[in-house]
Amino acid sequence: MPKMKTNKSLAKRIKVTARGKLLRRRPGAGHLKSRKSPSRIRRFRKEIPLSPGFAKQAKKMLGI
Repeated sequence: MPKMKTNKSLAKRIKVTARGKLLRRRPGAGHLKSRKSPSRIRRFRKEIPLSPGFAKQAKKMLGI
């Protein structure tokens, strides 16, 4: 059986922590920041964990 390939589009967007949690960036932080409130812009800086349902799927796609 050949090795499974890593899904590269997902690998570029997700960070795996030392404990195996998957973190992602918040959407909407790319542009048009002048109309967004400062508190909202600050929130974009933090990474948030993937939902448990998708995290299971994502781990398979990453080969973890």
